[in-house]
Amino acid sequence: QVQLAESGGASVQAGGSLRLSCVLSGYTFTRDTYMGWFRQAPGKEREGVAGFRIGYDGATIYTDSVKGRFTIGRDAENTVFLQMNNLKPEDTAMYYCAAGFGYVRQLLSSREYTYWGQGTQVTVSA
Repeated sequence: QVQLAESGGASVQAGGSLRLSCVLSGYTFTRDTYMGWFRQAPGKEREGVAGFRIGYDGATIYTDSVKGRFTIGRDAENTVFLQMNNLKPEDTAMYYCAAGFGYVRQLLSSREYTYWGQGTQVTVSA
């Protein structure tokens, strides 16, 4: 059974940094694995933040608002991280890790992902 577990969420001040981790269990990264980070703030729709085509070409993609500040990568065998620097109050949200397998066209679209974690809260104060 595929499961995802996020960690690393916290409350920080604007300008600070956080590193979120997501551990995938029940499956091993293969050529067809891709993973993403999404976030949802109260009253807003879930938004794709960063995507990573792990097994194919290592391609990454970011939503415009986090480019240059956030980095998605692979930490260990089955762990993906989201390094968040220069955090802003508008980054406040519940952050979710997601995984999918096979061909993917839009790494930042939630419809492309099959498995989701429970989320970890990030709060950035001004």
